Amino acid sequence: MSSATGASLAVARRDLAAAYRLIAHFGLDDSIYTHISMRAEEGESRFLINPYGYRFEEVRASNLVTVDLEGNLVDDPDGAGINKAGFTIHSAIHAARADAHCVLHTHSVAGVAVSCLEEGLLPLNQWAMQFHGRIAYHDYEGIALDLAERERLVRDLGDKPVMILRNHGLLVCGRSVGGAFRRMYNLERSCKAQLAIMATGAPVRRPAASLCEHVAGQYERWDSDHDTTARDPEWEAYLRLITQLQPDFAD
Repeated sequence: MSSATGASLAVARRDLAAAYRLIAHFGLDDSIYTHISMRAEEGESRFLINPYGYRFEEVRASNLVTVDLEGNLVDDPDGAGINKAGFTIHSAIHAARADAHCVLHTHSVAGVAVSCLEEGLLPLNQWAMQFHGRIAYHDYEGIALDLAERERLVRDLGDKPVMILRNHGLLVCGRSVGGAFRRMYNLERSCKAQLAIMATGAPVRRPAASLCEHVAGQYERWDSDHDTTARDPEWEAYLRLITQLQPDFAD
């Protein structure tokens, strides 16, 4: 499922709320900051995002906020509003990228650390190779409160599925919430592995670019196969996990 239409909107809300809980469960949240969004309906200029001031553990399917691309709150169940920087970043990408049904942004320690490295993320291991040639970079401009930055965010992202926000954090796009979550989970592991490798101070074996491209293509074919079948066993496993741990996310 790419984005929500009709009865599937309830499933989209459930998936998005689950992603917030999972990001917190794996320690990738940052207090009440960062955001995950999901286009509300196919072709619609509105998206779902977290209510401002809520920890990710507090996000539920029922308290997600619907906002349009102009910043109008279409549905705000708790009257909490939304994070202004989150609107700047997510509205830009949803407006420009029809394939970006879900946008996920984090400030994890490992992600921020790699965002500060001149070379960014290196394809040193299998996790990281899937992103070879598929990462965009955007220079830090301060907290994203200036709507004019949207044009530069979109320009720098291009058609890439991943963007490292320099000196800031990580961002991924996906055709589904599950796809975006999987991409961020693997991106985070790639960053952690790179920092661990660098910490050894030992010589690093760098795989050939041709091998990195081969592995990246394998991951893309896996994603394409699951887009076609509309079944994602990995995301289903994560849903079972969070349902066991925090079943109230679906409320």
